[in-house]
Amino acid sequence: MTIDDLKGKKITVMGLGVNGGGEGIARFLSEAGALVTVTDIESKEKLAPSLEKLKKMKNITYILGQHRPEDFTQADMVIKNPAAPWSNKYIKLALEKNIPVEMDSSLFFKFCKNQIIGITGTKGKTTTASLIYEILKTAGIPTVKVGISQISVLDKLKDLKKDSVVVFELSSWRLSALGKNKFSPQIAVITNVYPDHLNYYKTMEEYIRDKKNIFLYQKKEDTCIINGDNEITKQLEKEIKSRVMKFSKNKINSGQAVYADNKVIYFNNGIDEKKIMETEKIKLKGEHNLENILAAIAVAVVLGIEIEKIKKAVTEFSGVAYRLELVRELDGVKYINDSAATMPEAVIYGIKSFSEPVVLICGGSDKKLNMAELARVILEKTKKTVFLKGSATDKMILEMKKINNGLQDGDFKIALSMEEAVNSARDLSETGDVVLLSPGAASFGMFRNEFDRGEKFRKAVLNLK
Repeated sequence: MTIDDLKGKKITVMGLGVNGGGEGIARFLSEAGALVTVTDIESKEKLAPSLEKLKKMKNITYILGQHRPEDFTQADMVIKNPAAPWSNKYIKLALEKNIPVEMDSSLFFKFCKNQIIGITGTKGKTTTASLIYEILKTAGIPTVKVGISQISVLDKLKDLKKDSVVVFELSSWRLSALGKNKFSPQIAVITNVYPDHLNYYKTMEEYIRDKKNIFLYQKKEDTCIINGDNEITKQLEKEIKSRVMKFSKNKINSGQAVYADNKVIYFNNGIDEKKIMETEKIKLKGEHNLENILAAIAVAVVLGIEIEKIKKAVTEFSGVAYRLELVRELDGVKYINDSAATMPEAVIYGIKSFSEPVVLICGGSDKKLNMAELARVILEKTKKTVFLKGSATDKMILEMKKINNGLQDGDFKIALSMEEAVNSARDLSETGDVVLLSPGAASFGMFRNEFDRGEKFRKAVLNLK
């Protein structure tokens, strides 16, 4: 399949949204000469930012405020919204008519002839993918970022040159489309797997099944890089048919591996051990970021990048937005934006990244995750807590009260806006403290998404007098 095959085809894009994904798909298809129908249940007013960006594009029809069956049964192709399950009634209508249903990820793999490094994981995939990109760039390798954080997908095809390497962040949703087409990247990275998105998946097994698509269709000469410290990724190893390389925060004595031992990172090729760098030269805070760095170094080793180039890139890398990002220091208090922490384990890592007293801002919409361990860590490790109103917040507070019977509603604050949460956290903090936004929950209800939540935190912090 080539891009030219899209010309004149009737293609329905399910979901425009305002985050750039739907807009990017519609733009790509329009430029390819397709006859595009964009359908979204939201109103024209809510979708105004995306509609404004597409106003000069040709051959796009908008069906807003509803989905019509005929747009899914009378099309040559349907592009599925990541948030819509494959069991969605409109998607099923298309499949019953044998109309191909794709996502941006599966189309990209069909059109792309370049080497692809795919990164997935419950936590750490954006940081890992970003660092891989920086290492390759430092090594002088032409590299294109795809799908990382809010970076679009299909329009990146035009940036590819013959020798470009693609660094592609792959969510479980995007991997589901790859599985249906039997695609896997040549180099696969699994940072870790923990319970997540159980508001979308019925079971943990379904979630893992989608994650496995990153390696299931690799060839024997391809490489899969897995976390040697994560229980689920260790169990997946027996299903991997390609070459396996592990990364670990502990010494690994057999097989190819990148690991940390006595504050030094090593690569073991199965015969010899080579020193890469000392961990004290790493700028990124947090034990979990050491795992992300080890995973990125493993990719660099597979590609044969010189150790000095690896060291330079890792040493200079200071992280990505919304992930333990320092926004401001005011009156001796550091304000840290960790809005991308959407699961309890990520919040625990964030809290433990600081030796200073932590005033935590957390909570939001429930993803059907277990909050018991997070509740214990909040009680033991934080100075004060400000909650963002939502169903996950209710679960957190319930778990905290199970642990501490004497806990009263007046012992914490529930905020109805980010501005209120930041102001409350400021009142509760003093010189030497850290105010940490690390929600451990979805953003829906109060915010459009985790990035909107992070931007509102940044704005509220910068507005403090």
